[in-house]
Amino acid sequence: MPGKSILAIIGGTGAGVLEDFVEERRSEVSTPWGSPSAPLRWGRLFGAEIVFLARHGDGHALAPHQINYRANLWAIDSVGVHCVVALAAVGGITQNMEPGTVVIPDQLIDYTYGRAQTFFDEEDPVKHIDFTDPYDAEMRKWLCDGARQADVPRIEQATYGVTQGPRLETRKEISKMEQDGCDIVGMTSMPEAALARELGLSYACCALVSNWAAGKGTRPIHDELEESLKQALARMRLILKAALSRPLPERP
Repeated sequence: MPGKSILAIIGGTGAGVLEDFVEERRSEVSTPWGSPSAPLRWGRLFGAEIVFLARHGDGHALAPHQINYRANLWAIDSVGVHCVVALAAVGGITQNMEPGTVVIPDQLIDYTYGRAQTFFDEEDPVKHIDFTDPYDAEMRKWLCDGARQADVPRIEQATYGVTQGPRLETRKEISKMEQDGCDIVGMTSMPEAALARELGLSYACCALVSNWAAGKGTRPIHDELEESLKQALARMRLILKAALSRPLPERP
């Protein structure tokens, strides 16, 4: 199915509902992999038509390891939308990843386990995607150009360490992840990014730093979450507003 010039946004923690989104209709999508986290919501964001999917379901009912990532990505692809921005609340590891920062990562390291990682597990022969650069370059540029147009502070290169959850990490786990080269830590970019690549979707992540990772801050983690996430969401809103005034990348 040819890709439409419509953006799909996958909303994460703190972004299960988009403040400026005007919903027009919903669609229940059946997939070979079961039900998505929630219905696809069609509507307008800053005047542009988009599709919105709440990754954790209505009311944030699904923990990261319980999400049916295959159904979510399949549902988006099945309606002909090929540009995807995934919103994710993350913890900051390296010095410049302070709470309230917006990050558009270009790399990831996967620490998850036991999640359904592929659509091809029953294929013969097995298919191997090129995952050298896990986030789509054109979608990342679209977000970065929007951030520059809106003059919003952001970090355009970072490595996202994806952990299993739902618990937060230990101090030593974060120390190890920093040694591995991780700048931020979250729980949802895998297998989401890999499944998007298997389907040929143009997928990028807009990460919102809601707290310092374990051992990196001076306050208890949950004490800073709400205010920092609110600040990051406000910046993300400006980025999306500017970006949606520009054409989306075309499907190759």
